Amino acid sequence: MTDHYQVTVVGGGPAGLTTALYTTRLGHDTAVVNRGGGRAAMMLDTHNVIGVTEDVSGNEFLETAIEQVQAYGADYFRDYVSDVEPTDEGFRVDVSDGAFTTDHVVLATGFTDERPDPPLPRTGRGLHYCLHCDAYMFVDEPVFVMGTGDSAAYVAMIMLNFTPEVDVLTRGDDPQWSEETAVMLENHPVDVIHEDISAMENDDDGWLRAFEFEDGTRREYRGGFPMYGSDYNTELAESLGVELNDDGTIAVDDHGRTSVDGVYAVGDVTPGHNQIPVAMGEGARCGIGNHYDLRAFPRSLDDIEEQGSVTADDVPGISDRLRERAHAHEGGPGGDPAAATDDD
Repeated sequence: MTDHYQVTVVGGGPAGLTTALYTTRLGHDTAVVNRGGGRAAMMLDTHNVIGVTEDVSGNEFLETAIEQVQAYGADYFRDYVSDVEPTDEGFRVDVSDGAFTTDHVVLATGFTDERPDPPLPRTGRGLHYCLHCDAYMFVDEPVFVMGTGDSAAYVAMIMLNFTPEVDVLTRGDDPQWSEETAVMLENHPVDVIHEDISAMENDDDGWLRAFEFEDGTRREYRGGFPMYGSDYNTELAESLGVELNDDGTIAVDDHGRTSVDGVYAVGDVTPGHNQIPVAMGEGARCGIGNHYDLRAFPRSLDDIEEQGSVTADDVPGISDRLRERAHAHEGGPGGDPAAATDDD
């Protein structure tokens, strides 16, 4: 860990790591501080990421991304950011092993899904949190949706696009969906099961087979979706005075800039679809946005008037550390150009 970075990414999911990939390749000293966990790390298989085969687990996907970011010269730390405080020249970042300063902070802190009470199948083997990722695997299979709100009812009706067998499980709680949603639900072939679950059966491969209910009935399911909401990890954002949206997400522009200068946010903690490709796209835009706001050249007319013309001694704008890493990297000027990771 060095004393100062230009960009510090808090969080190590696909959005944060893509941001770090771009800021590093664009010549900015970057640190990633990741406490671990997160939605991507829970994935048993990877879906909807073009070029990545489905047998790749979330942890394997993230490990490859970390290796790529480090290969370009970013520092990666498995640590916890306890505080971020503004300073006269940026921010102070406190971690368990000390502190350092940074020009920009990127919050890629994500959210935590609210989990229903057990009994529950294993995540990825009957318990799924992403309809757009996993609906495909339930074509013509019996599916449950847990919850009592409008979102649960809507997801149940959406799943009729994939299978004719869909139940809403309220787990003994009273429905909270609106009257309009209730009328819609009554006009779709969805059963609402009010009894709570008393037991669960799994197949030999660990996938869910069936639930038993407190009234003694048994219903078979291949899997389903709990819809109990999410808790957005915005503690650091709130401590910095960053503006939040009404739904609890962080308000950002197209390049991840928040309402506080030098603070950016990206990924599941911001509005939008919670998908790996979406997160990677947001990370790319955020990384480019950081570059726009940090790059030394071109020097503006105001800066030329204040600092003078750019001289040969001022360039290049990249740090010596990243300059050396670029020469050593296989896709850099000292390596094999054919091995570059993208077309820039």
